[in-house]
This record gives sequence, structure tokens and C-alpha cells, in this order.
Amino acid sequence: MSGGLLNSSRKISALLLDITGVLYNSGEGGGHVIPGSPQAVARLKEAGYKLKFCTNETQITRRALVEKLTRHGFTLTEEEVYSPAPACVQYLLENNLRPFLLIHPDARQDYVTVDTTNPNAVVLGDAAHEFTYDNMNIAFKILISQGSPGHLISLGRGRYYREGSELTLDVGPFTKALEFASGTEATVIGKPAPSFFKSALSDLRVPPEEAVMIGDDVLNDVGGAQGCGMAGVLVKTGKYRPEDERHPTVKPDRVVDNLAHAVDLLLNVS
Repeated sequence: MSGGLLNSSRKISALLLDITGVLYNSGEGGGHVIPGSPQAVARLKEAGYKLKFCTNETQITRRALVEKLTRHGFTLTEEEVYSPAPACVQYLLENNLRPFLLIHPDARQDYVTVDTTNPNAVVLGDAAHEFTYDNMNIAFKILISQGSPGHLISLGRGRYYREGSELTLDVGPFTKALEFASGTEATVIGKPAPSFFKSALSDLRVPPEEAVMIGDDVLNDVGGAQGCGMAGVLVKTGKYRPEDERHPTVKPDRVVDNLAHAVDLLLNVS
């Protein structure tokens, strides 16, 4: 299938959709839906496009995220959501790592199969108020006690996200602080890591040249996808700022008002 979303004849058979900032904005009371997004998702499914909801959301479990989106009027399954937690658990188990989990309390259920006694690694997610000096210092001490390099795993590199009407620090700045202090380079599991996008595409059985990533983060969503051979579309919702369109290293394949606008272009609806 192809459509007018991209300024080319490129075939599009699958879409990777960011969640926060594209489907809904987070905030008090569970946040609010971005107008037209539930209907846009339904139209994509009806048209036969393969979908994967790709998120760096690490404040809640994948199941809880699906339940929240269902309450917001979206129809999706847990298998359609691709988040960093399952890949992180697999990485920890394969490498015999016992992490200090500096993550949001609501996300801990995803890590019940992992041994966290006597930590020899650090996992960073969007821990929000858990990012205290004491917790960051614990993480630092674990990293330097393991020699070089230590095991620092970051569930993304986002700089900030929108919560309500304000921008809020994401996990990236805290990852950078621990990298600087400990001399350890983080292993990123989540956007914009190439492995994140490639794994999602593998699940869909779609080559990157037939897929489009739609997100509100010009660097992690658009740039990360383009680095894997996908097209990247930037929406003017969520954390979008006008200067994103003039990013020095990332040029979106298309900038659209919102997800509904993207779907109109894809389905050639004027």
C-alpha cells in the first residue's frame, strides 16, 4: 500500500506509532486523548496496515498501559505494544546481571523475574520522584565498584516529555549524569537504539523501507527510525516545538499536524 504521507512512491505496509504525545498527552487524571487519535488508529487497522505501538514509557507496566489506552477509547492488544521492559529483562538474564532498579515504582512488576540482590548493574527508567540524590548516589557507587566498564542500562535517552501543559525531564539527563560521573557508557534499550526499531520490525515481518515511524520526538523517534532505514514523520503534538523542524542533524520525511492528519495523507483523504 502507498499513500500521500511521504513525498515519494515508497510503499508503506506498516507503521510504528509513538504513544505519549501522539495518541495522548500525560498529565493529572491519566492525561487526555489527542483529538482524532483513536479514530485514526481504527482507520489504519481497517485499511490493513500493520501496527506497532512503540514507546519508551517506563512509568507503568505494558499491561497497565494497554488498560489506560483502552479507557481512552483505543483498541489494541498487549502484543501490539513494544516497550523497553521485556527486552531489558531478557538482557539482564542473558548477562547474569543483578540490577539496582532506579525506575518508577509502578513499573517494578515487569522485573519480578530478575534477581536484584547484591546489585552489579544499574537500570534507569523514568523514575520521576525516585530520582533523588541518594538513589543517584547508590547507582554511582555500584557502577564504580564494578570496575570499567560498569553495567549501566538506560530505558531510552529522551531529554524531556510533555506532562500536562509543561515539559518534564526524561531519563536521558540522568543517564548522562551517571555516564559522566562513573565513566561508563550506557547500553540503551529503547528509542533511539537501532535494536529497538529492528526488533519491532522483526515482530511485524516488515523491512524498514516499507515502514514509517510517527512520533513527537524529532531525535529519538524520527532520527532513530531514519537511522534504521525507515521513514520518520513528526507530529505537531506532544513535546513538539517549532525549532524541531530546523534540527541540525535530523530532517523529518514529513511534518503533520497530528496523527489524524497523517492518516488522512496516507489514505489520500483531502
